[in-house]
Parts: sequence; structure tokens; C-alpha cells
Amino acid sequence: MKHNWTREEILDIYNKPLMELLYEAATTHRLHHDPNTVQVSTLLSIKTGGCPEDCGYCPQAARYHTDIKGNDLMGVQQVKAQALRAKAAGSSRVCMGAAWRNVKDGEEFDQVLEMVRTINKLDMEVCCTLGMITENQAQRLAEAGLYAYNHNLDTSEDYYKDVISTRAFQDRLDTIGNVRKTNVTVCSGGIIGMGEKVEDRAGMLVALATLDPQPESVPINALVAVEGTPMEDIEPISIWEMVRMVATTRIVMPQTQVRLSAGRTQMSREGQAMCFFAGANSIFAGDKLLTTPNPDVNEDMKMFELLGLNPQAPFVKKAKPETVEAQDSKHIPMGEKPKWSRPGHTIPRNEEAKAKAKA
Repeated sequence: MKHNWTREEILDIYNKPLMELLYEAATTHRLHHDPNTVQVSTLLSIKTGGCPEDCGYCPQAARYHTDIKGNDLMGVQQVKAQALRAKAAGSSRVCMGAAWRNVKDGEEFDQVLEMVRTINKLDMEVCCTLGMITENQAQRLAEAGLYAYNHNLDTSEDYYKDVISTRAFQDRLDTIGNVRKTNVTVCSGGIIGMGEKVEDRAGMLVALATLDPQPESVPINALVAVEGTPMEDIEPISIWEMVRMVATTRIVMPQTQVRLSAGRTQMSREGQAMCFFAGANSIFAGDKLLTTPNPDVNEDMKMFELLGLNPQAPFVKKAKPETVEAQDSKHIPMGEKPKWSRPGHTIPRNEEAKAKAKA
């Protein structure tokens, strides 16, 4: 496994003639994965809206005016019911997202831990994306039975400051480092089509591929421009850019699950098929990805039948974690108040969207 990738090496791969790139990616994919198996995951927003961050792509940021309807943290039984529906529809993984800057010890986090225990007992993989977390919080999630923690790098370190000003790129790496101190797998990827250069896409892959070990999952998202966000006027990327990004990710991280994530509503079946051929082996099912549109699960199952694809069973890549009940936990809440970064610079388009929301 190569861990010393350079930006130049990755750019050379990304810019190969398309047929050559596809051949190399498909060959690599078949060496490490079943090419006819794709994991189906369900992404559930357990707490929507009101986020204090200023991510330029996100409709959940409180400072922008979008049509997103916020909701408080869901109850454990609500989440269990959603998970059972997802399982019946063919999902083997439930990813729970909360619009938080970082996890805070207390009643709400305890409730999330109970959600993790509940879903793990349904024999489904459980993933959470809750913002920045400390080592102790990561250990408590691991004890509850968490399978994966998602914390996207979003883009390259160079372009990051043009997207987000309320946290630093290093905070993302530090959270991933905290997760790595447990038995929880890492899910980390990013978004393309935010106005970045191809060099930034390569830079993001450098940051991910040089981690040791590399992330077990890498979501590749295409920006879904939402009215009211700073990026509302950005045109969608082409399917060829998505195919190239998926193929390059597959080559530089051969054992990783490459997740074809946001933006699938803008892709034809043929385009998605090319992404699967290039090495994508996971999709998110359901009519929403947190807050943005997603293809209907029945349409996805029709596509699977057409392409001869089979849904991946849970716990194929790693054994099912054991669940430790709350009363038996060895890691108690520490009431930590970590000093996560607030860089303090301003991003003109983010400030304009904020001012527009107040008008």
C-alpha cells in the first residue's frame, strides 16, 4: 500500500486518457473488491439545521437563509423505526448526521450513544457524523458499537480557507486521529465542484491517501448547489469529472470503499454505471442525503437489477463491533471543552450570503 503519494503523481493519474484511466481503475478495483457488489447505505439527519459553522456549500448553516426545516434531536425509537425501514429496503448501513460543530458531553450525546447501540443490535453497520470529537468521545462511541465515523476533509488544505472560516483543516485531521485511537473505522472524503481547481482535488486525495492507514471509506460528493448558500450559483460539474475523480480515488486507495454520494440525481444511469466501473462500490439510498435530493430507493434497485449488481451484506470488510451497555462503560463523560480552531478570516461570498439572509 503506497502512502507517500504526491500531488504531481495523482494529477498524472487524473489526467490520463479516459479509457486508460478507466482500465487501470477497473483492474485495481477487481483486485481488491467484488466488482458486482455495491453497499447500500442510508443517511439519516438526526438533528437538522442551526449549525454555527459557515461552510459555503451547506444549507444547514444557521447564518444562511435556505428552505431547510430544522428539527431537534430525534428520539431513539424514531431512529430505530427509520433503521428498520432502511434495512427492509436493502440497506446494510445507517449513517446518522447531526448539524453540530462538535460533540458536547451531556444528555444529547448520551441519546446518540443509545441510537448507536440500538442500530448495532439490528445487525446493521452504524456510522455517525457529528462534527469534531475528542478521544474520550470516540472511545464512548466505539463502546456503543459504532462501526465508522465520518469526518470529511471537504477539499484540499489550500482551498479549505475559501470554503470555511469557522474551523481549520487541522481540526479535521485531529478528529480523524482521535477516531484512529479506537477500533472505529474512518470515513472521510470531500466535495468536488465547489469552484476548486483540479490541483485541489488532487491535494485532497494526497491528504487522504497519505494517512496510515488510509480511510476505510471515502465519499466522493458532487456539489448540490442550494439556493441561499454562498455556492448557490455554481454550475454542476460534468459526469466526466466525477468519473475521473472516482477512478483516481480507486487507484490511489485500492482497498477503500469509494462512496458515490451527493449529486446522483444529476447523473444518468449510464453515468452512474461508469462510476461503478471506475471503482465506486457504495451508494446512499433514500430520497434525501441529510437535506439534499437523492434518487428513490426503488429506482436504485431497478438500476442494480439492470446492471447485475448485488447489495453488500453488513460487516463484510470488518467484524461487527460488540456493544457495551451504558452502565458497563469504562469511559465516562469528562465534560471536556476542547479549543477547536476558529481561524477568523472572512470569505467574501460567505459574508455576502450572510448579509443577504439578514436583509
